[in-house]
Amino acid sequence: MHPGAAVVSYVNTTAEIKAASDICCTSANAVAVVGTIPAGREVIFTPDRNLGHFVSRTAGREMILWDGYCPTHARILPEFVEQARAEHPDAELVVHPECSPAVVDMADFVGSTSQMLRHCAGSPRRSFIVGTEVGMLHALARRAPGKDFFPATPIADCANMKLITIEKLFWALRDLEDEVVVPETIAARARRALERMMEVVS
Repeated sequence: MHPGAAVVSYVNTTAEIKAASDICCTSANAVAVVGTIPAGREVIFTPDRNLGHFVSRTAGREMILWDGYCPTHARILPEFVEQARAEHPDAELVVHPECSPAVVDMADFVGSTSQMLRHCAGSPRRSFIVGTEVGMLHALARRAPGKDFFPATPIADCANMKLITIEKLFWALRDLEDEVVVPETIAARARRALERMMEVVS
């Protein structure tokens, strides 16, 4: 339907999707990556429509958004954020751009995981409501000791992220099991999409 479009895919995609993409992005560099695509060329953004909506608005660029989303960030509803703000009126609201546009519009700061870590550590504010996966609160507390972090909702818990543990990594390396093999025809094309990202944003 859009044969001339550039396909930008989030790094949280399969190798097959990367292989079908022109360039990859992270939540931290997505705006910069989209900015490297010539203005007259259509852009298809996959797979997260919320991140794509944020990038589109921030970059001032219309894009064709794949209708996917992160189910964990989708659990962060505006009413939960309002409740958290009522309980912590002095806290700054920081959210990930994978949250819904309604939640992003409520935020004091929107950024990727690394951007949230830097922002909260450097902010003069002492308390924060955090709109992303609840495991992030531990990383924030380590990065900014002495500050208080509250979840926008305690149900923003990602079971998939917690499938990978240090013990499972150890066992896989010790026993050389569970090897992931990507066919070279797919790997070569997927690698090119990643390399293009590294070329345009360092």
